[in-house]
Amino acid sequence: MGEDLLAFVVMVIVQLGFAGMLIITKLVMDGGMNPFVQCAYRPIFATISIAPFAFFLERKTRPKMTRSILFQIFLCSVFGITANQYAYFIGLNNSTPTVASALDNLIPAFTFLIAVPLGVEKLGLRSIAGQAKFGGTIICVGGAMLLSLYHGKVVIGQLGFHWKYAESTGKDVNSAHSNFFLGPFLLIMASLTYAIWLIIQGRVSEKYVAPYTCITLICLMASIESVIIGFCVVPKLSEWTLNPIRAISVVYNGVVCTSFAYFLSSWCIEKKGPLYVSMFNPLLLVISAFLSWTLLREKLYLGVVVGSIIVVAGLYGFLWGQKMETSAEDIEVNKEKKQSTNLQVDLELQLPNSNGHLIELKQISSEAKDVEL
Repeated sequence: MGEDLLAFVVMVIVQLGFAGMLIITKLVMDGGMNPFVQCAYRPIFATISIAPFAFFLERKTRPKMTRSILFQIFLCSVFGITANQYAYFIGLNNSTPTVASALDNLIPAFTFLIAVPLGVEKLGLRSIAGQAKFGGTIICVGGAMLLSLYHGKVVIGQLGFHWKYAESTGKDVNSAHSNFFLGPFLLIMASLTYAIWLIIQGRVSEKYVAPYTCITLICLMASIESVIIGFCVVPKLSEWTLNPIRAISVVYNGVVCTSFAYFLSSWCIEKKGPLYVSMFNPLLLVISAFLSWTLLREKLYLGVVVGSIIVVAGLYGFLWGQKMETSAEDIEVNKEKKQSTNLQVDLELQLPNSNGHLIELKQISSEAKDVEL
């Protein structure tokens, strides 16, 4: 009971951390910080914060690095951080935290669509679980399209109370909807690149069992890639200066939303499984929508509300099918183990009784562990 409660609290903290990232990142970009500069700083602070763990915890157990593994880690840095963060932050700059958190729920659907052609996952349309996963994927994508293409009327208006600093930026968070197609499109691309990273990272984790070293190398490579791209797009050094709120943003994003969140999520995956962790994704939508409404005075539109509900419904349909499939596989594995351990023993023993006569004992179909010879 205590461990279940702790896992629940940990995942709520993780989602709160991500919601804070959405709010503060949106705030500093509305205040003039270039998304390319934001993307360059984040992996640098992530590398600094996680490198000591890799050095002290894995220096004796770290496996040998090969060229193949190093290349796959490079691909992880490209898709998992560099391309993902550029698409995500530029999309967030042209959208709102609520839309960004809603479209994050597309990641399981995209992962499934990529994994099927590669043979990592089976489509399995003949089973109820396969139909639920496929149907949930289609519903997720449909909800994302509705959220991206349909604006609609205001469902919940602005709140009178808001963060005074947000007002000082001089930009209304709702004005991002003037480019409501570009923002959601880039956020969808961010979910797609993250799904690609999940597939590649799965292969790397099987061959290179050193998670802290792996994530350190990924962040280090992404730092180099992002700084090069950032200086090519934003060559003025004045754009790279960090005032207090910008410094808080990049340090928070690197330390809390990369290193800290990675540690907590990994612990929950170990204790409760990946399905349990993914079930908390929609919580980010609720928290970020509330914080954005209260602190940034975001308006909630009909298209965003309906699209978000459809995306979350599709996500839970997909996760339900995945859970059924996993349970069926576990039952099949346990059945095979039981059959292999349940040996058909036909013993015919002759033992003398007290009168010296032989009696015949016959035991049929006994379990091997219950038989003593």
